[in-house]
Amino acid sequence: MCVCLCRFRTESVAEKMLTNWFAFLLHKFLKECAGEPLFMLYCAIKQQMEKGPIDAITGEARYSLSEDKLIRQQIEYKTLILNCVNPDNENSPETPVKVLNCDTITQVKEKILDAVYKNMPYSQRPRAVDMDLEWRQGRMARVVLQDEDITTKIENDWKRLNALMHYQVSDRCVVALVPKQTSSYNIPSSASISRSSISRYDSSFRYTGSPDSLRSRAPMITPDLESGVKVWHLVKNHEHGDQKEGERGSKMVSEIYLTRLLATKGTLQKFVDDLFETLFSTVHRGSSLPLAIKYMFDFLDEQADKHGIHDQDVRHTWKSNCLPLRFWVNVIKNPQFVFDIHKSSITDACLSVVAQTFMDSCSTSEHRLGKDSPSNKLLYAKDIPNYKSWVERYYADISRLPAISDQDMNAYLAEQARLHSNEFNMLSALNEIYSYISKYSEEITAALEQDEQARKQKLAYKLEQLIAAMSQES
Repeated sequence: MCVCLCRFRTESVAEKMLTNWFAFLLHKFLKECAGEPLFMLYCAIKQQMEKGPIDAITGEARYSLSEDKLIRQQIEYKTLILNCVNPDNENSPETPVKVLNCDTITQVKEKILDAVYKNMPYSQRPRAVDMDLEWRQGRMARVVLQDEDITTKIENDWKRLNALMHYQVSDRCVVALVPKQTSSYNIPSSASISRSSISRYDSSFRYTGSPDSLRSRAPMITPDLESGVKVWHLVKNHEHGDQKEGERGSKMVSEIYLTRLLATKGTLQKFVDDLFETLFSTVHRGSSLPLAIKYMFDFLDEQADKHGIHDQDVRHTWKSNCLPLRFWVNVIKNPQFVFDIHKSSITDACLSVVAQTFMDSCSTSEHRLGKDSPSNKLLYAKDIPNYKSWVERYYADISRLPAISDQDMNAYLAEQARLHSNEFNMLSALNEIYSYISKYSEEITAALEQDEQARKQKLAYKLEQLIAAMSQES
């Protein structure tokens, strides 16, 4: 295990097992301590992005931590308040919803769903694609708004998605979400048509175990297969490319837009600090450091002593690879593994910047910044030294805590297994493990025979007996 932990190859079995081991044993800590600041960071990013225009096609936004997802062009827009009829009870008070007049109809529907169902997990809400948005003008007049209809404008092979401004929707209008109709509507031309809530943390928590590298699909420019027309919302794809790859180059773009990136970063700073401080602290409200972390870090120190490794940077790197970089980075990057939420492409891009900053904070190497450094490195250049001091203090505080005996650790593992006994199919898991072990039985047995601790416990002999017994059963 020590050799695998030192190398930490991507394909190593030890890495997979350790990640899952932490995922199960840190469930309580994640739910009671780390989950709240992570959820608040996600909500803060989502709300900040939605304060300004977000291109429904490219996923780029006016407010962003990621330069790659930043709208370069100046987009004129206004904030509107729509009074939304409650989809479940039209007699109840209307819900005011903040939107932008440049939002597509689907974006408006998603903001309304966020506001109306703010206390409901995302998977249990109605989907925007299954709903129609009605603009109610008086008691009888109802107009269904859509991203594309007979009024959609097409110019020079470019088709622009309909936004609220296309329909001339004004402030304080009454709208309603209704189940999507199968029949088509007779939509009048545009000329004739005179989220701010944070979902509750408790209702969204849905920890699913070990995180893997799951990426949300980013929007793409897609042509209309029948006509060859390209779709756009706020910025045409070639306009963005021209500015990004123009004569002045991306370096000049970074200098121009770094101020806007820094402003967004400043708005989110408290939420990033709160999360990092929680993850790099041994003292938490009503909860102590999980035994698994102390036990594993002591194991790494023991292995370093055993092999005569006294370089503190090596020990620091082992611990960083073990927990922050193999577990927490995945959780930060993918909060949808922990909560029942939707992660958009712009939110994903911003979380990637936070995750990269987290990784840089765990590094022992000095980061030399220059004029060609990526914008995400420049954004947090002044914060990373402080974050690094938190990591060093965290590792030092853990080393000073009382050691965890094998007996206490085994009792803790037994208790965790009991608490989650109804959530997993143990026989199925054992069968998967058996399939793997039987396939590589010679290599595993040889490794156990070479390991001193394994020889003392006769693990190779016990494994051979287990394989023989399982083979007879099957």
